[in-house]
Amino acid sequence: MKTKEKSLAENIADDIVARITIDKKYSAGDKLPNENELSADLKVSRTTLREAIRILVAHNLLEIRRGKGTYVKDNQAMDREIGLNTLSAFPMDVKDLYEMRLIFEPQSAYLAARRASDKELERILHYGRLEEDLILKKQDRTEIEQAFHKSIAKATHNEFMNRLMPILYQAIGKGVILSNAREEIVRNTLNDHRMIMEFLSKRDALGAKTAMELHIIHAMRGFGITEE
Repeated sequence: MKTKEKSLAENIADDIVARITIDKKYSAGDKLPNENELSADLKVSRTTLREAIRILVAHNLLEIRRGKGTYVKDNQAMDREIGLNTLSAFPMDVKDLYEMRLIFEPQSAYLAARRASDKELERILHYGRLEEDLILKKQDRTEIEQAFHKSIAKATHNEFMNRLMPILYQAIGKGVILSNAREEIVRNTLNDHRMIMEFLSKRDALGAKTAMELHIIHAMRGFGITEE
């Protein structure tokens, strides 16, 4: 069954959330740019922007302070962690975390290739290129790699995928730390991400799914994690 297409205001609301949770342009308590500046930046009318802001206010993500402006609310809803906070608090070993990635992330890549808006796809590719640059410069890529995978999860338009990401961050963070000492894993990450990005840019869902699966399997084998 075909899902209802989102309105322009809903897509703009999604983009504002991504600017907060992925791009880190605004933090909890920050004031958003004024209406003229933000509508110009988002390339939409002020009417559409107002509707997008109303949506986010209704979802308790933004608040309008009379005479002062629109602010990012200081609550956990923005990070989509509601209902999974207790689960993410449990310590998990690398094998458990990577098996979890293998279950969810290939399908995330598949759905993202099919459902991502042009802006969401642009964000994924931006973080992919940024990560590639950090790898080549041998600089820490933890935060950017998390943003890359979070961008993919957001582009699935599946709420559970978004809520799951805080847990998967544990695997991504540990993976970066462990891989820094293993040149082969770093090299595989570079090649695998290029392949994932290529398939996503072509909106080849099966290709993106296979590339993500290979990426995670390469990492597991590099860490000595066996598939049973």
